[in-house]
Amino acid sequence: MSDVQQILIAGPAWVGDMVMAQSLFITLKQRPQPVEIDVLAPAWSNPILARMPEVRAAINLPVSHGEFGLLRRYQLGKSLRVKKYDQAIITPRSFKSALVPYFAKAKQRTGYRGEMRYGVLNDIHSLDKNILKQTVQRYVALGLDDGLYANSTQAPAIPFPTLTVDNNNLQRLLTELDLNLDKPVIALLPGAEYGEAKRWPIEYYRQLANKLCEQGLQVWIFGSEKDYAVAAKIVKGNIAVNLCGKTRLEDSIDLLSICKSAVSNDSGLMHIAAAVNVPLVAIYGSSTPDYTPPLTNKVKIQYLGLECSPCFKRICPLGHTNCLKNITVEQVLGDVKESIK
Repeated sequence: MSDVQQILIAGPAWVGDMVMAQSLFITLKQRPQPVEIDVLAPAWSNPILARMPEVRAAINLPVSHGEFGLLRRYQLGKSLRVKKYDQAIITPRSFKSALVPYFAKAKQRTGYRGEMRYGVLNDIHSLDKNILKQTVQRYVALGLDDGLYANSTQAPAIPFPTLTVDNNNLQRLLTELDLNLDKPVIALLPGAEYGEAKRWPIEYYRQLANKLCEQGLQVWIFGSEKDYAVAAKIVKGNIAVNLCGKTRLEDSIDLLSICKSAVSNDSGLMHIAAAVNVPLVAIYGSSTPDYTPPLTNKVKIQYLGLECSPCFKRICPLGHTNCLKNITVEQVLGDVKESIK
């Protein structure tokens, strides 16, 4: 038997969840026995995994989100048998997510009970949501030597994700995008892939950008190409910089690392900002910081906790989105000022 334990992780399918999964990877690296970690995940996650020193290799899952793809999962799993994985940890709770580790013949296949996974998993744990309230706690608990934290009355300690920064890429971006650091930079992250019930109103972001620029600060707006039109509304009438669609995911990691503060919805970029240690103002609407908090000590959270919150809906079922609209520009501006003192 090798002195190094070979571990395969079936990773999550969302940017923020993949960042939080680094807490699991760090926990695994703290085991007494040396471990090597490979992560099975969609190809989009490669840039994030490349910034996690705990990960040896990213293995691309050759199926789209929600697709079953039994034959392709079998072929990939069979090709991985040469790795002789001692353990596979399956973070999603779906049946299909456990198939590649099963076909790879990983010796110990660890995951939570869900979707009748008996057989494909041979190390099944119950999920006590009263103890493991946060997504990241559920990931980390699967990596403990004794499996789930079942015999404890408290959740395990969580090491914070820490993404590495590529300074050479950072300098390239500053030159090619004609960016400068003459004034402190505040990042605005107005997107949220999940839906509008997680997005602070665009008009509020625009007002915030105006006030920040008036006070001698720079504003950079981050997001994907899908966010470009929204960001264009924010920069209208001020000197904020719209970077949406102009940067790759790994570029956002590097550029966010030099920002003095960031304002974000509950999104994947929020977790990236936290993982590069940027002081953060996190805005929650239909979701809750009790479930997916930014994993950093440098955070101020705006969450109203209304009677109807959290609903976890993509669109407000009551039609008013007061959980976001009642968070004022002045409140967020005050938090930004406090964060950059």
